[in-house]
Amino acid sequence: MRITVTDYLDVVSSWCFWSEPTWAELKKRYQDRVEFQWKIALMDPSGLPTSREQEQWFYRRSGMMMRSSFMLNTDWYDATLKEWLVPNAIAEAAKDFGVTDDRVRLAIANAALRDGKKVGDWNVAVEIGAAAANLDKTKLLNGAQSSAVEKRIRAATAEFHSFQVTQRPAFLIDTEIGDRAIFSGVVELEPLAATVHSMLDDATAYAAHKAHFGDPPPK
Repeated sequence: MRITVTDYLDVVSSWCFWSEPTWAELKKRYQDRVEFQWKIALMDPSGLPTSREQEQWFYRRSGMMMRSSFMLNTDWYDATLKEWLVPNAIAEAAKDFGVTDDRVRLAIANAALRDGKKVGDWNVAVEIGAAAANLDKTKLLNGAQSSAVEKRIRAATAEFHSFQVTQRPAFLIDTEIGDRAIFSGVVELEPLAATVHSMLDDATAYAAHKAHFGDPPPK
């Protein structure tokens, strides 16, 4: 039975950044039994800082909550941007070149949040993204600036909002039998792993039942 875990994120969200170890561990534990994917859920003005000072305050809070030995870097921050489309578009466009893993988006996130590089600039973001996956910069940039990629990002963001949650990352866990769980803003491993494990147990039970009794009788 197919089980899918979808991570809805904004590439340069600090809380999404802190969730990455949990995402990596989930994939490591369940890679042979669960399908993992990520989608962009753009932050909107209501959730964005309005100044660099406010951004620093958020970084200190999240860093303390995660017991981090380092503080995130605000040098990349640009108060004129109402959304962070550029770094997200570069990561999304890489999928069209077969890069569906986390390499490109993690490289961009680290460049911004650790090194302070201004990834809101197309040239900066594409340089980082192309290097991370050995892609042609011009082709990646053209893809990222295409209407098709932006349309996918807007659709995924609308999908995120349809769940009536507000916090990123949001982890959506789905099974073929209709079971569904969503965690919005939860970045600790234990509740996510426990839910995936429970759903896998249910999937095993359904498979065992079918082996013994077959499909349900017709109505």
